[in-house]
Amino acid sequence: MITRARVGILLAAAFATVFTSAVVPAAVLAQQSNQAETSASATTHSGKIRMNEIQFMGAHNAFHREMQGAELVESLKIDPGYPSWGFYSHASIDTLLGRQNVRALEFDLLPDPDGGLYRHPLARKQAGLGPIEDPAMAAPGMKVMHVADQDYNSTCRTLVLCLQQVKTWSKAHPEHVPVILQLELKQTDDRWERLGGAVSPPWDRALLDGIDQEIRSVFSESQLITADDLRRPGLTLEQSILKYGWPDLDWARGKVMFFFDNGGPGTIRDMYLDGHPSLQGRAVFTRGNPGDADAAITMVNDPRGGNEATIRDLVKRGYIVRTRSDEPLKTITEKDFARVQTALASGAQMVTTDFPSVGMTARYDSDFVAELPDGGPVRCNPVAAPRGCHDDKLEPSYSR
Repeated sequence: MITRARVGILLAAAFATVFTSAVVPAAVLAQQSNQAETSASATTHSGKIRMNEIQFMGAHNAFHREMQGAELVESLKIDPGYPSWGFYSHASIDTLLGRQNVRALEFDLLPDPDGGLYRHPLARKQAGLGPIEDPAMAAPGMKVMHVADQDYNSTCRTLVLCLQQVKTWSKAHPEHVPVILQLELKQTDDRWERLGGAVSPPWDRALLDGIDQEIRSVFSESQLITADDLRRPGLTLEQSILKYGWPDLDWARGKVMFFFDNGGPGTIRDMYLDGHPSLQGRAVFTRGNPGDADAAITMVNDPRGGNEATIRDLVKRGYIVRTRSDEPLKTITEKDFARVQTALASGAQMVTTDFPSVGMTARYDSDFVAELPDGGPVRCNPVAAPRGCHDDKLEPSYSR
């Protein structure tokens, strides 16, 4: 039986475990579709800096708050290794975008079409606690959490609530560079399902349509950057990006852009694209691989080794790339502090971290922080920015 007194022992044991991370890029899919015509006026280049010619930090699992108290004790019973991957917490969305200068946020989504599915997590039940009292958990709609039943604390519990917080900050800082919102679509773990936890419905077309609807319930079309803004007549999204480039940064200011973490050939991506070739009418970019009709944003999670050259090549060709400067808590326990410099040097536009502010790793006897060299929100991309780009001209100081 695990008691609170033994939590420290489990922590020490868990930090000794070595974890590996997946490098996501996969095989090329060679199917392209005919496109409806669009003016794509956003991609008309005026000689100014483009939105893919900058670099900024992002927050991995931006909503995440680690478990506490009796729920932590029960979470450790479910997975004694939890501290090695779950012991980090982010500030509120407003603070991440504001004082911590983050310009990309990741949200993990679990479907809850009827409402209340995740209201009484397994860890709470086992701790003798009642359902989560937040009424948002009882309402239908996408829920935001890392792992249902075991690691579910969030600063904003639903997608709509998270997006409303982003919108509030954006309206107060209308000249900000575009904020990229990464969505990872998840399902419940069968290990916890067998213990009596929630069982999420499989992702289907209706649920994916629901994500678009929730996004558009918060943001107007003029506040979104979508594939329809970029695609040229007779060309796929990828062809449009590679031939004509991304929009000017000035056009993209004050806007947000979404992309799905789930990529490569697979059910979710295929369902989302079905009937929407090159993402016609869709609110979210998919993570296509180079050569795919929907390819515009991609991921190379680990920038080390040969992946640094891969990222540089993708950035030079015109793709927007996300990489990671660290992993909780492997980067800290193994003191792999050079990874953040490798990530920044790679030219990936979006470098995500779990430690965007000074002091967050002090509890582990570390001063590690992942930030741009000057600590600001954005800089000229070291690989893609043209001559004449100046960091201090990219975003007004009031946004910092």
